[in-house]
Amino acid sequence: MYDIIIIGSGPAGLTAAIYAKRAMLNAVVVEKDYMGTGQISVSERVDNYPGLYGISGYDLGEKFYEHAKALGTEFYEGEAKAIKKSGDGWTVVFENEKALEARAVIYAAGTSYRRLDVPGGEKQCVSYCAVCDGAFYQSKTVAVIGGGDTALGDAVYLSKIAKRVYLIHRRDEFRANKSLQAQVSGISNIEPIMNTVVKQINGGDRAEELVIEQNGRVDTLKIDGVFCALGSLPNTEILKGICSLDESGYVIAGEDGVTDAKGLFAVGDVRTTPLRQVITAAADGANAAISAEKLIRSI
Repeated sequence: MYDIIIIGSGPAGLTAAIYAKRAMLNAVVVEKDYMGTGQISVSERVDNYPGLYGISGYDLGEKFYEHAKALGTEFYEGEAKAIKKSGDGWTVVFENEKALEARAVIYAAGTSYRRLDVPGGEKQCVSYCAVCDGAFYQSKTVAVIGGGDTALGDAVYLSKIAKRVYLIHRRDEFRANKSLQAQVSGISNIEPIMNTVVKQINGGDRAEELVIEQNGRVDTLKIDGVFCALGSLPNTEILKGICSLDESGYVIAGEDGVTDAKGLFAVGDVRTTPLRQVITAAADGANAAISAEKLIRSI
């Protein structure tokens, strides 16, 4: 039996592993993807992590991973399918029916992209990762849908590759931070289209046209590709009936990671928090590991 099973290998999970190993606890990190480091790995550039200004998200994730590995962290590759209370501890069951047991579980499974729910939105050519797929649109016209940090960051990235970038947002102002907004406003081939909702994506094997509605008027935009940045959904389906979730599906937990299920801790993007950033995820991981240590020492 482990002391702690950490589900998720993003910044929150890997920081939890670092603190668990420093506390001399027997911990294992469960990673869905081999050597995965969470969604941070697809960020082109990270400007707000102290001391590592301008680092790529991939490189930052690798640094987290290498740190945890250097301390002797054990990793298990697999997707958790069920979490069950068992006596004074917990059992995590995987898709291959293998099970791991521990005195505590730190849940750091993050979020998934919110999908574009319109006719044509299921097309394979609709991308949710500008860094992954942007190179396919050299000198073409693309649309980015969204108004938060991710959407504006994607637009900036794509502006260096594409001929024109339509930035489509349903409200009259962006939600992204002011620095990003200022950056976008200074790039000539980014064209913001505000108060606009995408109604449909037309095309054959690839997207060719967007049907949009702006202030009650329906129009079309000719495009070569679509990038969606519509926010995220917490990966908490597995926790239903185990601990309390809010109306959006996020785990109700404080900064100490403690949930209302004894021995189960929630960290990073899956928990209720006003700010979801790499630095807050790392802080969550540290706090939860200390909370789990206190619980385990008391057993």
